[in-house]
Amino acid sequence: MRPRPQTDDPSYRGSAKLQNKVAIITGGDSGIGEAVSIAFAKEGADVSVVYLEEHEDAKSTQRRIEELERRCLPLAGDVSDSGFCELAVQKTMKELGRLDILVNNAAVQYVQEDFLDITNDQLEKTFRTNIFSMFYLSRAALSRMTEGGVIINTTSVTAYRGSPHLIDYSSTKGAIVAFTRSLALALIKKGIRVNAVAPGPVWTPLIPASFSSEKVATFGENAPMGREGQPFEIAPCYVFLASREASYLTGQTLHPNGGWIING
Repeated sequence: MRPRPQTDDPSYRGSAKLQNKVAIITGGDSGIGEAVSIAFAKEGADVSVVYLEEHEDAKSTQRRIEELERRCLPLAGDVSDSGFCELAVQKTMKELGRLDILVNNAAVQYVQEDFLDITNDQLEKTFRTNIFSMFYLSRAALSRMTEGGVIINTTSVTAYRGSPHLIDYSSTKGAIVAFTRSLALALIKKGIRVNAVAPGPVWTPLIPASFSSEKVATFGENAPMGREGQPFEIAPCYVFLASREASYLTGQTLHPNGGWIING
């Protein structure tokens, strides 16, 4: 990608908000997931970086986390597979010793100009990756989490504004909002908080992989701020929601979207 997404903010200085916590972050090898992994490490957390197949990206994220003197466990696999999700949690517990934070961030999207072009295979893959995985990982994580645990789900501005070219993707993102609200209510008595982040247009590898070069060239210009966001600009939302500063928030969604006003 040119320019490369900015996942590491050199001016960001941690303040031990997540000291000695352990987090699983899906899609943690690039984009928003990589930025969150680095920010968590700066705040003192050890991180399991779950990714599909971009091994070099995962190694790069691992190197940066280890430069920050935190442990990193790269875990390659498909989060749409419930067996892998259980295995990822087991390996995290074995290697890092505990699990405090789950960030459900991995997603796929496939642009279709015509709704009728969405195939059954595409529909199923999008839902399995984007929302089924959150059920699988949350279920596996909750058997190990104790009071004070945190789950953070990545939804999207498209859940609120819609997208005529990403109908199946937007549908999963709307489901994530409902999942977040419902799971938050279910876990209140256990002392586990569940929140979400709904980014607007963010410059990640998903963008050039999804859109034509013409649309990539103008990506983000329709946001009120007139530009796309960078992954490092989104990461502090996750840090806040994972920290004690957000102790009175559950079932909520933060909206780092470049200025769109969201209702609902």
